[in-house]
Amino acid sequence: MDGGNLAEIGMRFVFTHSHAFPKGTVVVEGDAGGGSDGLVEFADGVTLIAEWCRDGEEILLDIPSYRTAKGTVVRPHRWRLTLRPDGTWRSDREP
Repeated sequence: MDGGNLAEIGMRFVFTHSHAFPKGTVVVEGDAGGGSDGLVEFADGVTLIAEWCRDGEEILLDIPSYRTAKGTVVRPHRWRLTLRPDGTWRSDREP
């Protein structure tokens, strides 16, 4: 990404809570063809940039360390996003 230009970000990941957690719901939007930087948004308004890549039909999302809106520090984690049969995406933490 050149200088943080948001126009270059092809994916958006919206979590329905202030943090990701196993079996959580994630809204995935954009062109999931390759991989690169993606915009991650949490329900508390925190937004950050994370790296992602395809792993077959799933997506690996590397979320860096951040603070929730209430100030809780969340350590970096890799998440595997899996498309559910109903068309929604589920997050699972990678070991």
